[in-house]
Amino acid sequence: MTEDYNQQEGPTANTPSGYPVDEAIQAIKTDLRAAMNGVAAKSFRQSGTAYRLVYGVELPRLRSIAAEYKADRRLALALWNDNIRETRMLAVMLFPIEEFDADMADLWAEALRRDEAELAGLLVMDLLAAAPYASEKAFRWMADEREVLQLCGFLLMTRLFMQGAELSQTAEAEFLDQATATLPTDYLPLRKAVTNALLRYGLTSPSAQNTTDKILLCT
Repeated sequence: MTEDYNQQEGPTANTPSGYPVDEAIQAIKTDLRAAMNGVAAKSFRQSGTAYRLVYGVELPRLRSIAAEYKADRRLALALWNDNIRETRMLAVMLFPIEEFDADMADLWAEALRRDEAELAGLLVMDLLAAAPYASEKAFRWMADEREVLQLCGFLLMTRLFMQGAELSQTAEAEFLDQATATLPTDYLPLRKAVTNALLRYGLTSPSAQNTTDKILLCT
């Protein structure tokens, strides 16, 4: 399920920069075509991606394209709903963080596919890590049966540890139980995310480091 900008504003609604949404999208796609990396695009296609189109544009260039526009919900939603790698990444960069509430977080996280681990990482870094609901979402997603949501949960836990988050005894036990249960997964992006979350947790104290070492040695 996705929120469709056409249902509320229409494609000709202006962005804060004064561009109609459809014109802004066309300008963005022109920039993407100009920055296209054929080698990277071919690599994505050969990996079996489900995107309808991949330009192979690298993250720094996408950041510079995003910087040309003000954050705007309508534009971000339109970009998100287009099944192109780069437009979905730009959607994350251009969604106003103050408008990205818990319901939107669920909506976008649940829309991610297994081949969108890169996008999951960007979503966590740009929109979720500083959100007031970040901890609640991390724990709920880690316990979800869907691997992509688990991926978001462990990526988010890693960010929270990096930001100095401290867990209660109950939360710590829950995190370790989920990490131990999920670590053997065959979904490599998720396994990497769990490992990184454990490593970051291990930096919080000597006892946490000992616990992390034991878990990683047993898998």
